[in-house]
Amino acid sequence: MKKLLVMAGAAIIAFGSCQKNAGPSASLKTELDTLSYELGMANSKGLKTYLSERLGVDTAYMDDFYKGVASAAQAGDDKKKAAYFAGIQIGQQLGTQMYKGVNYQLFGEDSTKTISLRNLIAGFIAGTKGKGEKIPMKQVEKELQAKMTSFREKQLSTVYSANKEAGEKFLAANKSKAGVKTTKSGLQYKVIKEGNGPIPADTAKVQVSYEGRLIDGTVFDSSYKNNNGKPVEVVVNQMVPGWIEALTLMPEGSVWEIYLPQELGYGSREAGDKIKPFSTLIFKLELVKVEK
Repeated sequence: MKKLLVMAGAAIIAFGSCQKNAGPSASLKTELDTLSYELGMANSKGLKTYLSERLGVDTAYMDDFYKGVASAAQAGDDKKKAAYFAGIQIGQQLGTQMYKGVNYQLFGEDSTKTISLRNLIAGFIAGTKGKGEKIPMKQVEKELQAKMTSFREKQLSTVYSANKEAGEKFLAANKSKAGVKTTKSGLQYKVIKEGNGPIPADTAKVQVSYEGRLIDGTVFDSSYKNNNGKPVEVVVNQMVPGWIEALTLMPEGSVWEIYLPQELGYGSREAGDKIKPFSTLIFKLELVKVEK
């Protein structure tokens, strides 16, 4: 509602004028004239900040903003103009929010790499028309997400190659240590305490206590500290793959130390401010109770 009032205020300021320096002079002849003017004044507060911070408008070009508002407001029921202004609005979103957002998603801080804005626009228009597509829509829907993931992982694997290699070296050395076992998936674990209770299914609710750390010893999470020392309840199959595998091997009452290769943890994702992409993770994991 506030946004609408702000925009309404901007329209009143600009309405009826495309002059360069600010809009019409007020004529306060009637009570309604005064009300109109005060409404504009009241809703102008914070407008420049909103335009700059939320819409990315350079406030050095406010006169052009006023012209745009006046032109759109006076279009009335003209369907051709309405379609054109809608196109401008969508185009700005496409060329700023989506274009920049996808570039960051795929390439992070690497500004030397971008998707093709020209092809983005061409694909958008072809998809909207529903004809003349160079690639069938069904094919796009089927393969786009996988391609996005692949591009992102390639970029991140370059940026975080040292992190990935450090984890691989750690696991290679760790697997030969006393008491450490390795499963087919690459999960490594060491039994600190062997329980004798039931082993949970992957659909089970369980109570666990845990501490997670990076290979350099940095603790990134701990139920012992963050949950007043009390166990937390989780559903097994809602956890990362390494936890799912470990929990479905552990009898109730067990305490293990588990070592997760990056692909059994968060993979190419960043989790919080401490877990970087491709991080090998270590957990002390205690299966306190399997819920019935």
